Amino acid sequence: MKPTPLVMIRSAVFALWMFGAAVLFGVACLPLLLGPRKPAMTPIRLWAKATLAGLEVIVGLRVEIEGLDLAPTGPALVAAKHQSMLDVLVALAVFPDPCIVLKKELMWIPFFGWFAAKSRMITIDRASGAKAVRHMTHAAATAIRDGRQVFVFPEGTRRSPGAPPAYKPGVAGLYRALDTRCTPMATNAGLLWPAKGLAKYPGVAIFEILPPIPEGLKRAAFMTRLETEIETACSQLLLEARR
Repeated sequence: MKPTPLVMIRSAVFALWMFGAAVLFGVACLPLLLGPRKPAMTPIRLWAKATLAGLEVIVGLRVEIEGLDLAPTGPALVAAKHQSMLDVLVALAVFPDPCIVLKKELMWIPFFGWFAAKSRMITIDRASGAKAVRHMTHAAATAIRDGRQVFVFPEGTRRSPGAPPAYKPGVAGLYRALDTRCTPMATNAGLLWPAKGLAKYPGVAIFEILPPIPEGLKRAAFMTRLETEIETACSQLLLEARR
């Protein structure tokens, strides 16, 4: 859809709000970089919540979470559809102690990258191949021992709503190595917050937390079930949004 001038103005104002809030919380909480991990989560969680609030007020884009009772509160693996930056914001704002698998380039962002590193988010250099997978697995195991929710995007990058799925085997490796249940999460957020461009559109972005997949499945069975459940739920969300 082609954005109207009003949509672009609101999107530009929201961008200022988003980055301004990052600077505000980042500067105010700089001393936390010298302390333990958990307090360093405070500024990025506050930033995520402030960004979501600004998104609703400025743009008119509201987030709804379905299946919140299924959200894990202890150690868990969460596999989510990735359509926009909104997916990361929701993980930070909703889950109690998220450990998000992020691409290495995000660590270069001032304030966000500093606190994400201090919070021990898992960074991936996608050019490193098997080495990156080993690093991710080791870091995820540590996060699980710390009682955190390891949040991974199985396709590795953002996908447009309705695009053919492209699930990578890394999530199956994590599932097997961690020997834990995996909670899938679907979304239609890319309709309102596209992966590319400044424009954000008013409406309701829905994130649906699905029943967990039990531990112990074979790799092929797990991958088939994960992709089927996420893609089926995403298709239904897209269908409902377009009615």
